[in-house]
Amino acid sequence: MNPPVLEVSGLVKRYGDRTALQGIALAIAAGETVALLGPNGAGKSTLMQLLTGLFVPDAGRIRVLGHDLRHAAPRALAGLGVVFQQMALDLDLSVEANLRFHTDLHGLPRRLAQARIAEGLEAVGLTAEARRAVRTLSGGNRRKVELARALLHRPRLLLMDEATVGLDPLSRTQLLQLVAGLQAEHQMAVLWATHLVDEVAHASRVLILDRGVIRFDGSPADCCRQAAKPDLEAAFLELTRTPPAPRPAGLSQP
Repeated sequence: MNPPVLEVSGLVKRYGDRTALQGIALAIAAGETVALLGPNGAGKSTLMQLLTGLFVPDAGRIRVLGHDLRHAAPRALAGLGVVFQQMALDLDLSVEANLRFHTDLHGLPRRLAQARIAEGLEAVGLTAEARRAVRTLSGGNRRKVELARALLHRPRLLLMDEATVGLDPLSRTQLLQLVAGLQAEHQMAVLWATHLVDEVAHASRVLILDRGVIRFDGSPADCCRQAAKPDLEAAFLELTRTPPAPRPAGLSQP
């Protein structure tokens, strides 16, 4: 087993009287592709926001490459690449300018930055679009730019937060294939959050999150066996059909 690049324990997040995450624990090893599958409102986006440091948990610990996100955020976040659910590109800047801004944020020397940008654009098939304004690109190509940007600083863990929202079926398929190829090339760990079951067939592990609780953690085949269903979609529906068992009193308290 490869050493974990991400370790989460006892993670709790509340919004007023509503508990969005209830004592989440998980670990992802180097080179793993893990699908975070859950229905809308399951807590996937909240978990991603905690993992990227946008929100602070009410309880629990997040460690990236051994660095505690609460106490050593710059070191922890340096090991992450992120493609957010909402597009985070400057539409009026060129593709190249958007990527250069990211390399500047990470302090990459200009010569290395230019080499990484050229390599990234080639990997996603957008070399010819480098000087075009992002506004002129299709939705699928904008996502490819965001993926290239997320990898410029060579992260050990790539977070994909509902990254195919709004894409047509062909663009979705291309993005899935592209991430799989780049993951193998760079030996990254990937955590892919989605509510679309057909996107997780390539994953080595599946995490099913429902009502703030992880209902399953294992291989897609084991998920089908546990739910006694013939395919992953049916298993997912079965495992998220009924509420989780009540948690012991005090388990989700800070």
